[in-house]
Amino acid sequence: MSELPPAPGPLHLRPAAIAAVAVGGLLGTWCRYQLGIHLPPAEGHWPTATFVANLVGAFLLGILLESLASAGDDTGRRRTLRLAGGTGFLGAFTTYSALAVETNLLARDGHTGLAAGYLAGSAMLGLLTATLGIVLAGVARERRSRR
Repeated sequence: MSELPPAPGPLHLRPAAIAAVAVGGLLGTWCRYQLGIHLPPAEGHWPTATFVANLVGAFLLGILLESLASAGDDTGRRRTLRLAGGTGFLGAFTTYSALAVETNLLARDGHTGLAAGYLAGSAMLGLLTATLGIVLAGVARERRSRR
């Protein structure tokens, strides 16, 4: 992956930054779509595809951001990777808007316990998996530094 060239002006207006997010988003959307095909929703049941996407995404985002933060300043290749991988890919792969819609649909259809469990479980386990990703990235960094 090439570095973003230094450019004046805000990052969100730089063509290379926009392209990094767009390419990552395209790939993340495709992966999320594939997950939905392989784990199709069933009315009145736990929304497995969204649940898996959000937990895996939180875990990977924890790993990515901890790894990038410990590697140095948010510049060059690290910034490109953060934009493409974090904002683009994982932003598109995770789907908290679907979490909200699915929770609402479950509650509206009379599955209030399932809706509450899904919402609470997603939030708590999302935080846990993100934390686990951060911890594992930190452990990996420590092991590399001892070599």
